[in-house]
Amino acid sequence: MAAMSDVRLVVQGDDLGMCRAVNAGIALAATDGILTQTSAMAATPWFGEGARLARECGLGTGLHATFTCEWDFLRWAPLTAARSLRGVDGTFHRTVEAAAAAADEAEAIAEVLAQAERAIAAGLTLSYVDPHMGLSVRAGYEAACERLQVKFIYPGVKPHHRWDSFIVLSTAEAIDDRGAWLADALDRLSPGTHFVLSHPGVAGEELRALTSPDSPDIDWTERFRAADLAALCDPAVRAVVERRGIELVAVRDL
Repeated sequence: MAAMSDVRLVVQGDDLGMCRAVNAGIALAATDGILTQTSAMAATPWFGEGARLARECGLGTGLHATFTCEWDFLRWAPLTAARSLRGVDGTFHRTVEAAAAAADEAEAIAEVLAQAERAIAAGLTLSYVDPHMGLSVRAGYEAACERLQVKFIYPGVKPHHRWDSFIVLSTAEAIDDRGAWLADALDRLSPGTHFVLSHPGVAGEELRALTSPDSPDIDWTERFRAADLAALCDPAVRAVVERRGIELVAVRDL
């Protein structure tokens, strides 16, 4: 067993600003759970509320650089006039592949910098950059990192952080007892700096209404997000953190 502070853990919640259920889930995961930082989507409808909650909770924040919107009924558009970043309805493309194929690099850079400026204007101190859904326009992420003088969370974009392990909570198979799964994963961490990726959200009609029942993204509406929130707030998870002496940190602390 590692000694106190030999194990450091960054616990990230994605999609701040997407909707009220996600904002509330991130706030709960911070106040009642082990969440240490959140990735903000400056182009989304509920970003203003999300930024306020992140400030009130004292959460570390990063820029969730957004070039896509996957939902059927909740749509958001670029902050800039960029035509190449828009689909036929004027909002962002629905997939990473479509965004990557259509994006003009100059327009993508201008857009991601506009997103960064909006987040900063909302009082957020951005300590990293990461992508929504996946890597689509690397030049945009690199420009944001340079503007903010921070690193990217994932490999594939320079400069980027390096982790001793990377746990994706949201896709863990243990959907019905994700807390026990996470507690076990944390109990097996070796000395080093580790990362947990999550997408907490409060279950309810808002999340269920995001997309059609036959959408390939249906599990990313309520099912995965409610399970992530429950796991992050599970007393068994907190017990492992305390027993192992795991230091909960954000990227800003590294």
